[in-house]
Amino acid sequence: MSFQRRQLLQLLSYAFGASFILPTNKLAIAAQNPADSATAAKASAKNESGETKMEKVAGIGGLFFRAHDPKALGKWYEQNLGISLTPTSEGGTVWQQEAGPTAFTPFPETTKYFGDPQKGWMVNFRVHDMNKMVAQLRAAGIEVKDPESYPNVGSFTRIHDPEGNPIELWQPA
Repeated sequence: MSFQRRQLLQLLSYAFGASFILPTNKLAIAAQNPADSATAAKASAKNESGETKMEKVAGIGGLFFRAHDPKALGKWYEQNLGISLTPTSEGGTVWQQEAGPTAFTPFPETTKYFGDPQKGWMVNFRVHDMNKMVAQLRAAGIEVKDPESYPNVGSFTRIHDPEGNPIELWQPA
């Protein structure tokens, strides 16, 4: 296991506890007999007709990206959007997002939707009150595009973090 992966798993276990990696009741079993755990997992993945059913992810567990100044950028997200950074020591609390719809859409490499073609990603955050969020960001000196509304979908606006990464804010309809 690489050093970086080991560090990430250690951070995640600080944030969520060891049960993040395996449910608590399976930790001891897996440690004692890894072969039995793999067999049990395969057996439980079959449906009533004996066909193997597809295992699906449960949601997004993190967003990791490169930054020129990670500390300053993390502080910006925390101060302006209320996103707590991943704790680096035991006892810290991790940001808890609210349940809700999540769009997952690959775009063509040539898309202009993100703005700067050098930016390979864009994150979309759900908000409760677009007007309050826009006012808060503008009061902090952040340039915010005027929100656009789409019937049965909601309101959207766009901002950029200090490193130019595009951020879309969405208030669902």
